[in-house]
Amino acid sequence: MESLSPRRAAVLSFIRDRVAGRGQPPTLAEIAEACGLASRGAARKHVLALSEAGLIELTAGQARGIRPTGMRARDDLLRVPILGRVAAGSPIGADAGLVDTLALDARLFSPAPDYLLRVEGDSMIDDGILDGDLVGVRRSTEARDGQVVVARVEGELTIKRLQRGEQAIRLLPRNPAYAPLVIEPGQDFAVEGVFCGLVRRG
Repeated sequence: MESLSPRRAAVLSFIRDRVAGRGQPPTLAEIAEACGLASRGAARKHVLALSEAGLIELTAGQARGIRPTGMRARDDLLRVPILGRVAAGSPIGADAGLVDTLALDARLFSPAPDYLLRVEGDSMIDDGILDGDLVGVRRSTEARDGQVVVARVEGELTIKRLQRGEQAIRLLPRNPAYAPLVIEPGQDFAVEGVFCGLVRRG
């Protein structure tokens, strides 16, 4: 095998480090940015050359189908989709589109989340849920009194602490600057999932 050029060696090193560190291969765009390449096309040329040299394996049709030969993703990582936003404040419109996928340490959550939502607002700060956090959500239409839930109210999503009363359901903020949301009988309301942990990116 011919020796690698410095640029090609840097590409291979970046791919190996990304898989070892995050359990997730990089995309061509991420390779281009990290290695100072002009475009995805330039990154593709280096990736194809590394594949022909037997140093990486490619899976056709996958944006992250690049893996160093013989190297497996870490088994202790969860791959969790980020699906959009949830309000910690006044409810905001639901955005269920796939934003990204994150590989995370499985020990961060109990139980394992089905998806992540990015928090907007500060109504849950006393529960340690801050603006910009990614909250893990386990899909469920049922929740116990006192659990933190992601709820849909009149077609919009919010994250609050659930309180079931005899007359009405209340969604309680964890910031004294906000008033509870009172769900009246017949109002459009559903529990979408239960909070099971969060990720705070520095």
